[in-house]
Amino acid sequence: MSAETMGLRESKKQETRQLISDHATRLFLAQGFEQTTIAEIAAAARVAKKTVTNYFPRKEDLALDHHEEFAASLAGAVADRTEGESALAALRRYFLAAVEERSPVAGFAGYEFAHMIAESPTLTARLRELHDQREEALAEVLAGSGGEEDRGIAPRAAAALLAATQRLLFERIQELTLAGRSTDRIAGTVAQEAAHVFDLLAPSLGNYASAPGA
Repeated sequence: MSAETMGLRESKKQETRQLISDHATRLFLAQGFEQTTIAEIAAAARVAKKTVTNYFPRKEDLALDHHEEFAASLAGAVADRTEGESALAALRRYFLAAVEERSPVAGFAGYEFAHMIAESPTLTARLRELHDQREEALAEVLAGSGGEEDRGIAPRAAAALLAATQRLLFERIQELTLAGRSTDRIAGTVAQEAAHVFDLLAPSLGNYASAPGA
């Protein structure tokens, strides 16, 4: 199989995946997550039910379609930190950039989407699971950064504190969204609050897991 053929096939897969996701989101917002069936999504996208489940084994991932990026986000930010930059500094920079971009991974999703999640016990539980996965991935990166301080429980303790901060800020964005605040107003409020929270962590984690020089 040629590279061109493989590229076309992969492009077609991505188009199908996006088509299914778009129709699922539309139905979830209109009917509610719990009330919408896989059969309805398949019919709307004009594909077989099996096609839907092949692309999205879990119904929740049709709604939370950034789940892989979300779970890997904190670990990725720390793994990519610059020379001399601590884990805390990298995560601070990452979060404030996400706020500036109004990223859905940070929690910006609009009132209807935030309300859909809040009204669904299944999605609420899945989101908690993704936050836990994000913390676990972060702990693994911190444990692999080397040094005496990275032995034992320290990486997990640091990951718990750092991930809890990100979880709190995510929930804060959701809270303000459900309160009817505009996206720009939410971004301004949360950027200030985030800076304060990261400052509170600085005395204990300001130099933790700093990236070594070249």
